[in-house]
Amino acid sequence: MKALCTFLAVLIGSLQIATAQEYPTRPITLIVPLAAGGGADIVSRIVAERMRVSLGQPIVVENIPAAAGTVALARLARAPPDGYTLSTGDQTSHVISSITNQVQYDVMKDFAPISLLSTSPVLFVGRSSLPQANLRELTDWLRLNPGKASLATTGQGGGPHITGGAFQAKTGTQMQVVPYRGVAPALQDMMAGHVDLLFVEIAGGLPYVREGKLRAYALLAPSRSRVAPEVPTMEEAGGPPLHIVTWRGLWAPRGTPDAVIEKLNAAVVEALGDPQVQKRVADIGQEVVAPTQMNPQALAAHHRAEMERWRALTKAADETKH
Repeated sequence: MKALCTFLAVLIGSLQIATAQEYPTRPITLIVPLAAGGGADIVSRIVAERMRVSLGQPIVVENIPAAAGTVALARLARAPPDGYTLSTGDQTSHVISSITNQVQYDVMKDFAPISLLSTSPVLFVGRSSLPQANLRELTDWLRLNPGKASLATTGQGGGPHITGGAFQAKTGTQMQVVPYRGVAPALQDMMAGHVDLLFVEIAGGLPYVREGKLRAYALLAPSRSRVAPEVPTMEEAGGPPLHIVTWRGLWAPRGTPDAVIEKLNAAVVEALGDPQVQKRVADIGQEVVAPTQMNPQALAAHHRAEMERWRALTKAADETKH
């Protein structure tokens, strides 16, 4: 029996090596669980385009933005674990949606991590015509005028909604929550003066801040961003220690051979190490993660930590009753 087990182990190892040597022999599908044109989509396409060079096969990006990413992840969970169906994702699709929704998969067990890709801090912005010039003035006014300011979100249970709820809980404020189908329409309504405030990824809000169409009150990060050094952190602006950094990762279905995961990871590392890729990612207000974060173990650890952090933030948001 021991000899049989040893033989089977060697056989499985040999098959995995053969699979990695041959893989990929056809195009790979990359599911993006968010809308086209957003930060997650753009980063996914930049990285996929460069990975094609290493892998020798095209990577076809397919956007499935329904239900906060749960439809996309359900499809990934059902996909054959052969390395030909992958998914990028972020804290909305791979963390918050499984906390706030009933899902048909285990987000921590049904997906094999490949690598973190990029990060991007979140800005707290307001319409430029608001009379409050800084966060201290704004927070004081919000406390004295509960329910009079409006806060745009991208829907119940999404990142901006949970972040907004946590901010209100930490500051003792109350705002009217106005849900939108995405960041783009929320920004357009804000610039048109129809909604007051929004928590938005720096890549989405900074261009409008620099054009004078929006006002940046604070950055939700422990230190200032190299992309926007002029924007103070929450603490510097007099706000609570609320740190929200948007991040992107890459996953395969559970059971994908280790050798295939290693080959995909090597392609990601090569792509993210390309100076042209780094520049294109920086141009949209994001940062490529450090080399020490470009491995499956780092993504798995980050994912676990984010689940715990967002559970706490979701609880704080629920307590605001919005």
